Amino acid sequence: MDKIALIKLALEISENRYETQNLEVKSAKIDCPKRLYDTLSSFSNQDSGGTILFGIDEENDFAIVGVYNAHDLQKRISEQCEQMEPICRPLFTVAEIEGKTIVSAEVPSIDFAERPCFYKGKGVTKGSYIRVGDSDSPMTSYEVYRYEAYRKQARDDLRILENISLEQLNTQKITKFLELAKTDKANLSNVEDKKVLELLGIIHNGRATLTGWILFNDYPQSIFPQFGITAVVVPGTQMGETNTQGVRFIDNKRFDGDFQTILDGTEKFIIRNMQNNTIINDEGKRADKYEYPIRAIREILLNALMHRDYSVFSESMPVAVEMYRDRLEITNPGGLYGRINISDLGKTKTEVRNVTLVNALEILGVAENRHSGIPTIRLEMEKNNLPLPVFKDCRGEFKVILYNHFNDIQEFCQKPRSRLEIAEFLKCTPDYAMANKIVPLLEEGKLAMTMPHKPKSKLQKYYSLVL
Repeated sequence: MDKIALIKLALEISENRYETQNLEVKSAKIDCPKRLYDTLSSFSNQDSGGTILFGIDEENDFAIVGVYNAHDLQKRISEQCEQMEPICRPLFTVAEIEGKTIVSAEVPSIDFAERPCFYKGKGVTKGSYIRVGDSDSPMTSYEVYRYEAYRKQARDDLRILENISLEQLNTQKITKFLELAKTDKANLSNVEDKKVLELLGIIHNGRATLTGWILFNDYPQSIFPQFGITAVVVPGTQMGETNTQGVRFIDNKRFDGDFQTILDGTEKFIIRNMQNNTIINDEGKRADKYEYPIRAIREILLNALMHRDYSVFSESMPVAVEMYRDRLEITNPGGLYGRINISDLGKTKTEVRNVTLVNALEILGVAENRHSGIPTIRLEMEKNNLPLPVFKDCRGEFKVILYNHFNDIQEFCQKPRSRLEIAEFLKCTPDYAMANKIVPLLEEGKLAMTMPHKPKSKLQKYYSLVL
């Protein structure tokens, strides 16, 4: 940044008293801070990099105190940058405010393939940091592994299970897979069966790979107990809330088995617990209108299972489905893979973590493998007049959140609305709106009646109490 931008930034920070995801302040009034490596590491490890501003004292109410010596400070900072791996090369800017010298060090992001940047004095495991809000946190072993796995192109879905042979896989499932593979890939049509399984990563030297075990064993959880999905239905909007009978989970189930069994079982669980309304479509036929589009749900579940992290670091974590009154959350172990970030989802082709597993699912007809999942989820939510999905990459987890119309009603009812008006807004029947939307909001104290002494009056309207 130039001097004018630096002065403007320093004055703004001093006035508003803040640090951010991309900004750290240090005093340096007496000497150069001796422990910069945590911030150098965390800024280097995030796509946007970050700026360290010297000459502002956070402990003195973010007062501009100036630095002891701008030239020496830059030299000492550079010496600490030399202790990083890879070495940091910050861009310095020096400016003065009312006779006090301030210095900024803009720390650039390093290439994804070179991460994590770490302090050599502590080593990669203890010297790697990540920025969380306005603070620097040590990376977990798994976060360090994610970068190393990408750099080394680790293939956890090809992990060989030494004690598991081809004979321990389901023969019928293997036969069907081979038929599909030889039909789909003409160059494999005359290849011997075991060779095909080797080429497609189902076995290696007669031993099953992780992909082969997940897809073609009847109960993969005998070795990997958490390679499944846990699903719960919460009566309120936060985990831990109970209903009037003190029940914490309205429904609670774990889904085990092979890939297809888990996928189908979890989809049925969500459908069973979704609010459902029968409507007359444009063709005059009766049709079910679900709280969330089923096609979007299947895409999310499929993505969660096939793109989750299957490394030893995530073996103890299942995919989790949580249904709340206002939303559906599906979380899988393993954040976004490779260079992609949240803003890129659905806009560009992504690198694939489990290439062998995804290719096998494409042969089986379970997945398309055409990077259409995210656009489909967004389109289905839009078609159903629902809020667009929310995607979160949360330090080793990837979460998708689908919201329903539960909270929209409160905004709609800032002006008193009748039951019919609310039903038309939700595109459902008045009885459905009353039982599944209005009554719960009345019970939670978020809606009130204009005529509480005549609850069944045809003139009754409802208005928001809390927003």
